[in-house]
Amino acid sequence: MPRRRPLLILTLALLPAWAQADEPGPERQAQLIRMVRQDCGSCHGIQLTGGLGPELTQARMLDIRFDSLLATIYNGRPGTPMPGWKSMISEADATWIARQLQAGFPLESGKTR
Repeated sequence: MPRRRPLLILTLALLPAWAQADEPGPERQAQLIRMVRQDCGSCHGIQLTGGLGPELTQARMLDIRFDSLLATIYNGRPGTPMPGWKSMISEADATWIARQLQAGFPLESGKTR
């Protein structure tokens, strides 16, 4: 059993890197920010403060379970105007967007509100 301890320590040390391995790079993040501001903003408001769709502000997004938010972005909401974006983005992209919404969506690449 003592031989497995270094492997366990190494695994735990690398876990944060694995968790972010699928995170979009800076160029893709900039594309996603533009997409959310333009495409999502057409219903949720350019400042994401609401419109046809509800507001996507940090305060509102923190009230929504992460898995539910992710599912809504990726699969949409049947019976509502909210489309699923899975034909346009990867699940990793959708995860990044959901995290950014709960953190306070950036105004542009590298900048937050």
